[in-house]
Amino acid sequence: MGRRPRWAWPALRAAIGLVALGVGAWAISGKTGELAGISGYLSHFRWWWMLLAVAGEIGSFAALSSLQRRLLRAGKIEIGAGTMMGITLAGSSIQSSFPGGTVIYLAYLFRQFRRHGATDVLSGWVLVAFNMLTFLALTTLSLVGLAVAASSGSSYDLVEAILGIIVVAIVLVVAFVERRRLLRHLVSLVALSQRALRRRRSAKSPDDVVNGWIAELSAVNPSRKQWIRAAVMAACNWLADLSCLVLSFYAVGVGVPWRGLLLAYAAGQLASNLPVTPGGLGAVEGSLTVALVTFGGAEVSTVAAVLLYRLVSYWLMLAVGWVAWATLAVASRRAPSELQDRPGAPGPNPPGGSEAGGLALDELESSP
Repeated sequence: MGRRPRWAWPALRAAIGLVALGVGAWAISGKTGELAGISGYLSHFRWWWMLLAVAGEIGSFAALSSLQRRLLRAGKIEIGAGTMMGITLAGSSIQSSFPGGTVIYLAYLFRQFRRHGATDVLSGWVLVAFNMLTFLALTTLSLVGLAVAASSGSSYDLVEAILGIIVVAIVLVVAFVERRRLLRHLVSLVALSQRALRRRRSAKSPDDVVNGWIAELSAVNPSRKQWIRAAVMAACNWLADLSCLVLSFYAVGVGVPWRGLLLAYAAGQLASNLPVTPGGLGAVEGSLTVALVTFGGAEVSTVAAVLLYRLVSYWLMLAVGWVAWATLAVASRRAPSELQDRPGAPGPNPPGGSEAGGLALDELESSP
């Protein structure tokens, strides 16, 4: 089977980009009625609050970037603050551009971590720890929001949903703490993957592969202080993004429905992860608006504030993220060997790489 032409992958990316642009245009066209209804609020728009909202959203991404840097540092991998910020912005735009974009987003982060010297196991560990911490932080916000809403006699019928989130969070924590023990149950899965990929003569047996993973994970042992700082960054990520929503209310000159703010925000963030539309388009706006109006927000002014919040947190950061992606792509093509020369940079088959599970990263590595 011959290799695909070099133009095939760039052409596919261009086609996907056009599809994403079409989805965005469709989403905007569906909001024309709401946009007309909020013109009165936007005519008294307060730009200084808008600028603060943008600053809050940038702070959210900075906290997310810092969280990933701290986790990588636990594995002796150092990525510059500017580079990591670019990776975070680019990854978020990838996630927000396509339905089910989380898979592509995680693959992109994985590839970037490897490019900067992390092994497959460390990259996977960082992704799991990073998502676990951010999910636990959002769960905590949901609990606080539920308590505040319940104290005022309303919980927007989200008690069962929040309890379900708590159960998932507990399972994630237990699985992460017992990760080394759970890995030992993957021997049969590794053997199956080796057979499927026709690696019967592999230099490593499934037992050796799993033991190698466990040995690498044992070398990644963050201190309690590092975990606390990482958890603080995960919380700051959500709080800074929440500040963007709060400042959007001030930007359109209306009061903030504080009573249900945290609970509504948590519901909106959970809706953004539904693999139906890119970045939760429509789902986030709808869930946020309905919840905030239920807790006392005026309908038209709430729609105005939520759309302004999404303009900053989604559309503006989407554009900035794709610029960051292009910048990183150009930089990696200008100096492709610079990162490979770093101590610990992965070679053709890094520890835990193709032998470990047959990860098909060749196509990803050929793209920016």
